[in-house]
Amino acid sequence: MSSAPICPTSETPSTLVELNSIIVDCRLCERLVTYREEVARVKRRAFLDQAYWGRPIPGWGDPLARVWIVGLAPAAHGGNRTGRVFTGDRSGDFLYAALHRAGFASQPTSVSRDDGLHMTDAYLSAAVRCAPPDNKPLPEEFAACRPYLDADLRLLTQVRVVLALGKIAFDAAIRALSDAGQTVMGARPVFGHNVAYQIGRYHLISSYHPSQRNTQTGLLTAAMMDQVLARVKENLEL
Repeated sequence: MSSAPICPTSETPSTLVELNSIIVDCRLCERLVTYREEVARVKRRAFLDQAYWGRPIPGWGDPLARVWIVGLAPAAHGGNRTGRVFTGDRSGDFLYAALHRAGFASQPTSVSRDDGLHMTDAYLSAAVRCAPPDNKPLPEEFAACRPYLDADLRLLTQVRVVLALGKIAFDAAIRALSDAGQTVMGARPVFGHNVAYQIGRYHLISSYHPSQRNTQTGLLTAAMMDQVLARVKENLEL
């Protein structure tokens, strides 16, 4: 594994490329570093022949995107394996199929960083950039990653709509918007599925997270996700 130094959080990257190069070398959170690298060393039986990424996951997509999609954290054998957010796991299978139907993704599958997929008008980030044990980042780990989410928003200069996948991503997106000096127009935002708020110059839309638990139990269906993305597109015209 890489012996990269602690990430230089005092740096102010001027491009997404610079930001992502800082993110992938980050070693701020000892617990997350230990876990992500152990998972990459031991591997899952189905992926024993694959080289795991085992590092923080940068954002990715269209740098001129008007839609910013925020998730929770990479999966241990998904993003932590493939090196791309929502790639190589059931959540990604569900999400990218919906993004493809809505015209944001060039294909309905996302299996690796070199699978030919590209995004149009959408960029994806995570509130925490390393796979956490039990999918549960600690408060201090959210705090350590917060500057990266803030930097994504600052550098994505064309964003008009923020789509938060799940309550935790919803809270993280609101913090990023607040850090950017945006204020809530109207009632205080409360998480719900397919709910929209105006926060400064941004439209914030929330959705249930496309986790395997949510999609298998029917809490989130393909039709429900399509409705959310239709609302995203409608808000781009407001």
